Amino acid sequence: MTKENLWKNYTDEQKKVIFDFAEDYKKYLDSAKTEREFVDLTEKELKKNGFVNINEKSELKKGDKIYFNNRNKNIIAVIVGNDIKSGINMIVSHVDSPRLDLKPNPIMEEEEFALLNTHYYGGIKKYQWAATPLALHGVVFLKNGEKVTLSIGENYDEPVFSMPDILPHLSYNVQDERKARDVIKGEELKLLFGNMPLNDENVNKKIKQFVLDKLKKDYGIEEDDFFTAELEVVPAGKLRDVGLDKSMIGGYGQDDRICAYTSLRALFDIKKTEKTVMIYLTDKEEIGSEGSTSLKSTLPEYVVGKMLSLTEKNYNDQILRETLWNSKALSSDVTAALNPVFKSVHDVENAARLSYGLAFAKYTGSRGKVMANDADAEFIQEIRQIFDKNEIKYQSGGFGKVDEGGGGTVAKFLAYYGIRTVDAGPALLSMHSLFEISSKADLYETYRAYKVFFELD
Repeated sequence: MTKENLWKNYTDEQKKVIFDFAEDYKKYLDSAKTEREFVDLTEKELKKNGFVNINEKSELKKGDKIYFNNRNKNIIAVIVGNDIKSGINMIVSHVDSPRLDLKPNPIMEEEEFALLNTHYYGGIKKYQWAATPLALHGVVFLKNGEKVTLSIGENYDEPVFSMPDILPHLSYNVQDERKARDVIKGEELKLLFGNMPLNDENVNKKIKQFVLDKLKKDYGIEEDDFFTAELEVVPAGKLRDVGLDKSMIGGYGQDDRICAYTSLRALFDIKKTEKTVMIYLTDKEEIGSEGSTSLKSTLPEYVVGKMLSLTEKNYNDQILRETLWNSKALSSDVTAALNPVFKSVHDVENAARLSYGLAFAKYTGSRGKVMANDADAEFIQEIRQIFDKNEIKYQSGGFGKVDEGGGGTVAKFLAYYGIRTVDAGPALLSMHSLFEISSKADLYETYRAYKVFFELD
């Protein structure tokens, strides 16, 4: 177990490998700011690396590389081993992140401004989303069934969007006495979308009509089409190096795409495995794993059952249950890093630290371990031994002081099937913000750890 900052012992050659790995990671996340974009990009990468859609297979044999795309919001990739029934080594992460979603009827006009009305998704500090450049990503289905994909605000020649905050000179009565969670209220999360009026005296809301006309002209989108749209507001811009030494990475969506990316790279880079291995990139974790693309759906049973039906002549539900029961999983989600400015919320002796390697969380939850998966010592010891054998850098990490707060992951939903599960992912600073911070050392050690886990017997 790591007891010191990893940078102390890396050679210059190792640092170069780590920094190069981080550059690839930044480019990947810059290209995938939503769960749809991440799944789409990942499907393309899987195909490049020889993976085939499971629906194209009539049987499975050892060495087959398959994937399953579930409604363009989560994706599962598998390398088939000797005997699927003996269990699957799976790494499960989520690719949704806190954000703002456009409401179904989002465009409004107030005081000669066109505004976009939003509904926040996941646990955010709402005030962080004001007075900052934002981009618009997503899909819109037109009345004729055509799908329009949007990404506005990422390139320098494109406009961005922003929520106007109150200037400090006038905020004393309206805002200054509010509690932090209400500095910006949910119904105040409205974005500037336009200010130019349509030159037509017969139109009442001229600003709104101008942007509607422009949407129609540029994208073919009409106002009613927002009802059949999924448009997400995310921070504009790219991931950046942080610190004079460039040892850290700052940017949006690292919770939990840092785990999704490292598990994908580990899957691509494993040399051989006797066990069947799987990465499972799920959706809707940030809102409690609800819905058909979440881990609380029956998708795990559906996909594993489909795999078994292509390998077992006498497939039945008991074989499915035994396969899941024999499986092992890392719930690969990020944890809270010890914050040097607000360290009072942490149990310093049990907090994960940046640049100390992959962080194990035996349990998450809140208060008395409520809503937690409490991993058994036998399973942790099994992983500990293989990590020590392969010189993986890892640490133990909690989620703050007892009764200070807490958080949850998908681990408990995996454990529901009897899958032996423990939380394991890198620590972040400023989690759920627009600019989360990770360590390049932790990023690389997480990749190494996941690669070794896939080789677990």
